[in-house]
Amino acid sequence: MSGVRVLVGTRKGAFVLTADGQRERWDVSGPHFPGWEVYHVAGSPADPSRLYASQSTGWFGQLIQRSDDGGATWEPVGNAFQYDGTPGTHQWYDGTPHPWEFARVWHLEPSLTDPDTVYAGVEDAALFKSTDGGKEWHELSALREHPSGPSWQPGAGGMCLHTILIDPTDAERIFVAISAAGSFRTDDAGKTWQPINRGLLSDGIPDPDAEVGHCVHRLAMHPTRPNVLFMQKHWDVMRSDDAGDSWHEISGDLPTDFGFAIDVHAHEPDTVYVVPIKSDSEHFPPDGKLRVYRSRAGGNEWEPLTKGLPQSDCYVNVLRDAMAVDSLDSCGVYFGTTGGQVYASADAGDSWAPIVRDLPPVLSVEVQTLP
Repeated sequence: MSGVRVLVGTRKGAFVLTADGQRERWDVSGPHFPGWEVYHVAGSPADPSRLYASQSTGWFGQLIQRSDDGGATWEPVGNAFQYDGTPGTHQWYDGTPHPWEFARVWHLEPSLTDPDTVYAGVEDAALFKSTDGGKEWHELSALREHPSGPSWQPGAGGMCLHTILIDPTDAERIFVAISAAGSFRTDDAGKTWQPINRGLLSDGIPDPDAEVGHCVHRLAMHPTRPNVLFMQKHWDVMRSDDAGDSWHEISGDLPTDFGFAIDVHAHEPDTVYVVPIKSDSEHFPPDGKLRVYRSRAGGNEWEPLTKGLPQSDCYVNVLRDAMAVDSLDSCGVYFGTTGGQVYASADAGDSWAPIVRDLPPVLSVEVQTLP
């Protein structure tokens, strides 16, 4: 029987949660790297045993860890993230120039076909690539050197490159999202980039429909339709049907269109999940009710999924990288909260149960479907 492995990054270590295809009984391993912030743990689609983790602290800096046995053991690998392009500056909150810095790795995205190839999105916003299992990292510097780069400003959480999507039909096409610059696409493996933010509207910037400057929280894609992208923005849930060239709003009847996480059902390309949060200053569910919302129509029409989730006095948040779906026949959906809960649904969101309740605040959730 197939199984699943859920990879959880938290404020104080990483956890590996495993179950068989029924997804009823879970084995919890961890904490790995206790006391360290683990912004992201990701598994290779090409080799389920190959995992990567981004480990960091304010005291000791950034470290990439790699496992070749599904998380049973780990070893530190390369940590030489050098900006390869020209130094330059970007704008700070007050509009003054600020030198590019390296703070941490927010997101790791392994290649779909090669376990030794992995991309890293970092703060300050830059994209790196390793082709030797994480030992050496080289910047795809054309992104940071885009003509709009000097005008990029950090979001509240920093100026982070937090989303990397690889087109399954074209390995040279990559989508990234940066808070708070917007979304970008390359069609030539990172040699050139173009902003893909047409149709976005952000009231908090001087030009509300500017080419860049939008605070994109997360992008999602179904592998069978790489030209269809879904976005959770600082405000608004958006959709593009032309690989990001244009966007239209699909917030519809959501109770609030603010949130961080967004994902797509494994077998139904028009089934989308979001977790609405009350506002950009009050990062908790409306009315204290934790609800995942599902649209089966590609947006606009949304239904609350509440069975098994707390419906009173719940004031947790679900961060941008903290939702994932598996690819079993009955699609599983997973998300983690800043209260340390990891919830799982084995029936595409109809019902939920906690895998664990008392972890440190959850930063990321990924899932591997195991053979």
